[in-house]
Amino acid sequence: MSRKPRRQKPSRRDITIHRRTPPGASPGQVIPDPSQPKPTIHVTGFDEAGVTDHDVPDPAAARALVGRHALTWINVEGLGDAKTIERFGELFHLHRLALEDTVNVHQRAKVEDYDEVLFIVMRMVTCPDRCATEQLSIFIGPNWVITFQEGTPGDPFDRIRARIREGGRIRQLGTGYLAYALMDATIDAYYPVLEVYAERLDELEDLVVQPRNTRVIDDLHAVKADLLILRRALWPLRDAMAMLAREETTRFPPEVRPYLRDCYDHVVQIVELVETYRELTADLRDLHMSSISNRLNETIRVLTIISTIFIPLTFIAGIYGMNFDNGGGTRPLNMPELYWYWGYPACLAGMAITAALLVYYFYRQGWIFTGRSA
Repeated sequence: MSRKPRRQKPSRRDITIHRRTPPGASPGQVIPDPSQPKPTIHVTGFDEAGVTDHDVPDPAAARALVGRHALTWINVEGLGDAKTIERFGELFHLHRLALEDTVNVHQRAKVEDYDEVLFIVMRMVTCPDRCATEQLSIFIGPNWVITFQEGTPGDPFDRIRARIREGGRIRQLGTGYLAYALMDATIDAYYPVLEVYAERLDELEDLVVQPRNTRVIDDLHAVKADLLILRRALWPLRDAMAMLAREETTRFPPEVRPYLRDCYDHVVQIVELVETYRELTADLRDLHMSSISNRLNETIRVLTIISTIFIPLTFIAGIYGMNFDNGGGTRPLNMPELYWYWGYPACLAGMAITAALLVYYFYRQGWIFTGRSA
């Protein structure tokens, strides 16, 4: 039978920090990861009248499209070019510290208000096989929103793009509502991932008590590691969303604030689910270890009973197996049963009676034949 392939380990970027600026360096340096892909820029302009989409080659072309519609969403995928990131900062007056946080993709979720521009960091979840997260940086300006992604294929914004094309409230309520829609899509993307882990834990719960399943502990460890990644992404996000829902900012008008509170409720619910699944994972590990310990104790108990039964039998056989003699005489010196005609059958009968009495004693004590399943 072929074995199931092992799941890949989660990326270490989710559990370690690789900072490219040396200690003591001046703040605001934009030093991207050389392994990151080159940026691709997509611009979506829209208002109540219509929508236009453009793939542009550089930040200057994206800046030229701002103002043609009431709202402009600029989506940048890939952070591998420092000049492109810095050029965005120059054209849209983005703070250098925010640009540094954008290219250093180990950031925890947070909200920073830089006067005319509001900067938000979140983590998007990706779960093709093992869980991982990708940093999403959002800049909210007067009539534009810029999102920076790491460049991993796919994002949770397809439905947002469809809503922009279809029309409705998202075209009417300004950049604050567009930013809310992006954050809400990012948060809601955690729900399908958690459903996958709920199903996986249900399967492991059925397998955890099986006596010969050696992969359960590995699978539980993998689930625990993935849930830890989700927890590290969600706990700071809860604080960030609470700040947005509680404090007044110029980029989120009063009519958008109830939607932010709804986002905060979703984050709290997701955090509670993650904590519940982590506790369930720990309980299943404890149950698995207890099951292994119980089976080991049962095996030791059976072996001990067998050894206890054979100890007196071995003692009797050892005594009558010594065969002491008087050196050629007709009778032994100290073992009158040695030349007795019925000695051998009597010895076997004595050992059988001894074994039967011990088995009966163990049965009366409830140590054997108690009807308990292995």
